[in-house]
Amino acid sequence: MDACASCGITANDDIKLKICTACKLVRYCSVKCQKDHRSKHKRACKQRVAELRDEILFQQPESSHLGDCPICCLPHPVDRTKAVVTVTGCCGKMICEGCDYANKKREVAESLQQRCPFCRHPAPKTVKEADKNSSRRVESNDPLSLNAAGVDRYAEGDYSSAFKYWTKAAELGDAEAHYHLFILYQLGKGVEKDRKKEVYHLEKAAIAGHPIGRYNLGCAEFDDGSIERAVKHFIIAANLGHNGVMKALQELHADGYVSKEDFATALRGHQAAVDATKSPQRREAAEANMYGK
Repeated sequence: MDACASCGITANDDIKLKICTACKLVRYCSVKCQKDHRSKHKRACKQRVAELRDEILFQQPESSHLGDCPICCLPHPVDRTKAVVTVTGCCGKMICEGCDYANKKREVAESLQQRCPFCRHPAPKTVKEADKNSSRRVESNDPLSLNAAGVDRYAEGDYSSAFKYWTKAAELGDAEAHYHLFILYQLGKGVEKDRKKEVYHLEKAAIAGHPIGRYNLGCAEFDDGSIERAVKHFIIAANLGHNGVMKALQELHADGYVSKEDFATALRGHQAAVDATKSPQRREAAEANMYGK
């Protein structure tokens, strides 16, 4: 039977116990009992909060923060140097290069008007029209568009405006915006340097499936001497398809910090994540873009 952790009174029809919202371990019959018990409970509470946080932090995301192409439903590649992703200004969708190329190829072959491959909205004819579409997406609080607006302001050196856009996008759950806020707090651009907020946004990005954020989190743990935690982060990043992390895992394996079994599992996970993003249509698009077709 549940009882107050401070006075020991048990719950009944007249007395309702309220759980500690931080650790979820104990219950109290009143605010007074919670305050009286705080000194005894503080250490255990803090430890449990850290454990709960780690359960969330080290959970393998189902996919990267980029998600899937809404047309072919295949995961977007996390290596943006090898794959082009088109963000539509009309509906704010991320279209893979395979689907975008197939749509353009069909339009040229059939002499059709250029349209968005997802919502079929006519493509903007001028830069002004494209900017107007993007502004509408920003005004509608579309996270992807807010993040893009922040990127534009950052490139212009307007760090304060970039911070505002990224903060709004992060509040709406955009992992890329969280990662950009991590950079701002790390460099002190547009904001005061803040290590706590820096780590907070980096962790939020990693939890949401941001491979580079996860890799950087692992590097930070490694620099702090937390090798075991660093390895966990690196393996999660590998399973998301991050290429650079494989070298770090290989070196840690050579130094004895990563077992042969764990390294082999990470290799298979990384390859599976990369293979899941491939398709004949995307390969054709990549070849066409390479040769300027």
